[in-house]
Amino acid sequence: MFRSGADLVVLPVTVTDARQKYVTGLAMADFHVYEDGVLQEIAFFAADPVPLDLAILLDTSASMGHQLAMAREAAVGFVRTLRAGDRAAVVEFNDAAHLRQPLIEDLERVESAIRETRAGGGTALHTALYIALKELARENAKTGEVRRQAIVLLSDGEDTHGLVTADEVLELVRRSGIAIYTISLRSVPATARGSSGTRVHANTSRSWFASQSDYLMRTLAEETGGRAFFPLAIEELAPLYRVIAEELARQYTLGYNPKNPGLDGAFRRVAVRLPSQPGARPRTRLGYLAPRAVRHASAPR
Repeated sequence: MFRSGADLVVLPVTVTDARQKYVTGLAMADFHVYEDGVLQEIAFFAADPVPLDLAILLDTSASMGHQLAMAREAAVGFVRTLRAGDRAAVVEFNDAAHLRQPLIEDLERVESAIRETRAGGGTALHTALYIALKELARENAKTGEVRRQAIVLLSDGEDTHGLVTADEVLELVRRSGIAIYTISLRSVPATARGSSGTRVHANTSRSWFASQSDYLMRTLAEETGGRAFFPLAIEELAPLYRVIAEELARQYTLGYNPKNPGLDGAFRRVAVRLPSQPGARPRTRLGYLAPRAVRHASAPR
């Protein structure tokens, strides 16, 4: 078992070809990792999926009422794709966010937690993300093992009851290294939805989005190397969970100790390249926020 040092940067990497088929059979020598343009030395590599810590976030606001039963069963089906050694947690959110099931390897308890969710109230989406990020970070710090970490977020609307801002969530995301997969049930590109909704232009996207929530869901995925989905019907949910499960099962995991030792809190941009595989397209997080040096108060005179 590989134990990660405090400064090891772990990168789950998805590799596809031009037809969006997963590329398998690659070796460590195929990968080049750069931080701020500087080639790094890979300290950890796994071609088979390393154990996964997964947080499943379920929107149980009142607007999900008639869809929640199907959403629960789709989430249970997703949990059943996890492998031995994987762990999962469940966060439900409506007026408030609740860690209904802390991270655990007993997946039957995870399924039970999903089935116990009930609809009602508003949408504390940002708070749910904050709780999930903190739960995964806390558990990761306990073991020191190299484990992949991911969040799968299902919501059908805007944050209405959050105690945390979108900017605060994004800052925590950039410190965490956790891949986020988002499913926005009500989201439709504004060009298809017409004039309803507030149009927000996403510079990282090729289209206009109908709400700030859509933009956040896209940004969370793109920043972290995950994917954002915008289904038009609840019936699409189970197939999308299967798509996410397949991707998680096909990932490579890389780790490196940054050559830049600075504790300045700056954003470090990360890039993965496959020079020996010109048709391959690696996807991982865009970068991370470096830690800051701890300042100790001077002793009183």
